[in-house]
Amino acid sequence: MIGVDLIAELCTMPAKIIGKKKRKQFQKVELKVRMDCEGCERKVRKALEDMKGVSSVEVDPKQNKVTVSGYVEQAEVVARLHRRAGKKAEPWPYVPYDVVPHPYAPGAYDKKAPPGYVRNVLDDPDAAPLVRASSTEEKYTTAFSDDNPNSCAIM
Repeated sequence: MIGVDLIAELCTMPAKIIGKKKRKQFQKVELKVRMDCEGCERKVRKALEDMKGVSSVEVDPKQNKVTVSGYVEQAEVVARLHRRAGKKAEPWPYVPYDVVPHPYAPGAYDKKAPPGYVRNVLDDPDAAPLVRASSTEEKYTTAFSDDNPNSCAIM
């Protein structure tokens, strides 16, 4: 009886306590890393290619963007860049302008963003109300739209 209870309790314990490692999933980690020259680019690439679980590293120095594919976590990649290359990295803050409803709202538009991209403000609680359209705005804009068959024909 005691053995059965012990086994049942061990089965319900989290894997971290028992000692099993949780398998990492294959993912793409996109980071913004400031790179001024080819030496910075080489240093960043070398620091990440040697990392365990990395399958590919793409460095775009014009956009200051690093994309790492593999069985890695974002926090590990950021820590590795800081430790090995001495570079500060942050998550890629930009999305294509098609994704944001009002891309030229004050919170979304960023002069430093690459062409065709704006800041991802839908997740930001402070700037999200500026970027999202209210229901009355939606009503008025769709009422006079060319896509609406019932729109005003006098226009």
